[in-house]
Amino acid sequence: MTNATTAVSSSPFDVDVVRIPYHDLVAAASTSSRCGDGDGGTTSQDTVAIHQLIEEAFSPSGLGIIAITDVPNLSRLRLELLPLAQKLATLSPEQLEEITVPDSEYQVGWSHGREKLEGDKFDYGKGSFYANPLTEDLTETMLERRQYQRSRNISCNNMVDNVDGDVDEVLEWDESLKVVKNDDELRSLANANPAFFAPNIWPSKHLPDLESAFKDAGRMVHEVGIMVAKCCDSYVSAHCPGYEPKLEKILRYSKCCKARLLHYFPMDDNISDDVDASTTDDTQFSNWCGWHNDHGSLTGLLPAMYLDGNGNVVKCPDGVAGLYIKARTGELVHAKIPENAIAFQVGETAQIHTGGWLQATPHAVRGCKGVRNISRETFAVFMEPEFHTPMNLPVGRTLEDTQCIEAEKYLPSNTRTLRSRWKLGMNFGEFSNATFAAFH
Repeated sequence: MTNATTAVSSSPFDVDVVRIPYHDLVAAASTSSRCGDGDGGTTSQDTVAIHQLIEEAFSPSGLGIIAITDVPNLSRLRLELLPLAQKLATLSPEQLEEITVPDSEYQVGWSHGREKLEGDKFDYGKGSFYANPLTEDLTETMLERRQYQRSRNISCNNMVDNVDGDVDEVLEWDESLKVVKNDDELRSLANANPAFFAPNIWPSKHLPDLESAFKDAGRMVHEVGIMVAKCCDSYVSAHCPGYEPKLEKILRYSKCCKARLLHYFPMDDNISDDVDASTTDDTQFSNWCGWHNDHGSLTGLLPAMYLDGNGNVVKCPDGVAGLYIKARTGELVHAKIPENAIAFQVGETAQIHTGGWLQATPHAVRGCKGVRNISRETFAVFMEPEFHTPMNLPVGRTLEDTQCIEAEKYLPSNTRTLRSRWKLGMNFGEFSNATFAAFH
């Protein structure tokens, strides 16, 4: 089915996204480890309150986004990382070429103008730097697991005493150990899917501070994301008897975590001035980033930072610039994220794994109007399964539950439907490849 162009019902309006204080999230995540995970136990008052907020944010009637406020070290790590996005984007073409990896389909290192988000139009509005904050080389990490699996069956092997206590759970979770016959087959798979498996590359010579700042911020977002996922598992389990909690395990055990440092280039004045704040045309709100759904499990976003041409932090000079979300009822919403918060957006993989109890929403970024030399810097962490993870529905849920036709009709015209890229029986790698093919 192809989605029809559907006008929004009214001019866009500002919305403060649903918020959960960090300490409340920690308390609820701790409680959900002991009760309320669909095991028949009682659900604590804290967990009930978090469930209500999860439902408001992530359910089919929500905007697909939530903000975790007052996260420790957020302000410091954000200030250390985001200004580096502008410095990276202004390196010389020769220096940027050193960290450009075409063989990875531009999914590692520097990427600019390689992505198509709206029709056949390439996206030149932003530059991106991709890396995995959890491991330098996903393939080697998976090979190390295989080595441990072999060695743990050998009596008196010293490795057993030197591996973290939950390693057996990781090995049980890792689907590749069940379906990939040997190390050579895994290496062949990695070579055939470089967008998924290519190792990190860093501008160590020209921007040496980037690697540590990138990894520190990425791991912070990932740790908070695990707690959000645990609360999502608890919420879905309370409503869907056929759901086997898996979001937390995916985020905790998967080393397939792609983070993206983004520099939105200053808008050309003529282009910006053509944008009418009262318009109902979706494309007028995507001149910095086209409309799309995230395809992973959960995406963490640092609050955007605006810089002038000298690298000084400035307030956003245009009140209608920023993140826009297309609600499932057709309204166009300007999502307001507080500076002291990490925002989390549901991805399509979580939508599938929960059978539609959690749902992704299309979103885009609108540039600043009528100002010169103002760029936008931000950081997104895409938390997702590893390649062989099955993309299965919970027992009792249907394709129609997962993405109903009523919701599809309000998708922006250039946003591919979930059913056009995902089929029952796929694993996450196959779903990712279908999604990359649709947008690149």
